[in-house]
Amino acid sequence: MTRENLLYATIGILTGFISGYFVHEVMAVRQPPPLAVLQAAQAVIAQGGGEGMPPAPQGGPAAPTDVPPAGQAAAGPAMAEILRLKEQVEKNPNDAEAILTLANLNYDIRNWARSRELYERYLQLRPAQPDVLTDLGVSLRGLKLYPEALARFEEAQRLQDGHWQSLYNEVVVLAFDLKDMAKAQQVLVRLRRLQPDNPEVTRLADEVARRGGSA
Repeated sequence: MTRENLLYATIGILTGFISGYFVHEVMAVRQPPPLAVLQAAQAVIAQGGGEGMPPAPQGGPAAPTDVPPAGQAAAGPAMAEILRLKEQVEKNPNDAEAILTLANLNYDIRNWARSRELYERYLQLRPAQPDVLTDLGVSLRGLKLYPEALARFEEAQRLQDGHWQSLYNEVVVLAFDLKDMAKAQQVLVRLRRLQPDNPEVTRLADEVARRGGSA
């Protein structure tokens, strides 16, 4: 199954300070439930998080679990499926498809530490795939591990020349997280060549231009 997971900037609503830009995950095959997205955004604002993304983790690293982070609750059926798959994976630790499905479900609720762990386990069992590497990169980005995220996006591109989703995500990390507008523009040129009529790419390019002009 082909999945197209893209980071895009959500509109910030911190009056007079953040005027809004992209950074959320868009998927052609699966998309986070709108209610969960809204709850996550509200939690970010309430906690004073920056630019539409969750605040940096506090304290030492915690062991990844399938329990969603605060403010990012999963719906009942989704949580039931997560728990079912968790039990299945515990009984069959080499069940690659169950691991991948569980990784995707944790991705959907933005449980980044757990989705990262599961994607890495999957990649130990199966040959590397561009879409899975991209999802892993998004999870690493959610943990604010930006160089590691970029490395996964670049690996996806080496496996599949013209893998535009990983290029798109690379632009987001470079422009909005690392503030490296010059390098982001270089990657964006290639992305626009590959996807000249893609409205998501056009919006991303407009936002990079806007933020680059206001820097």
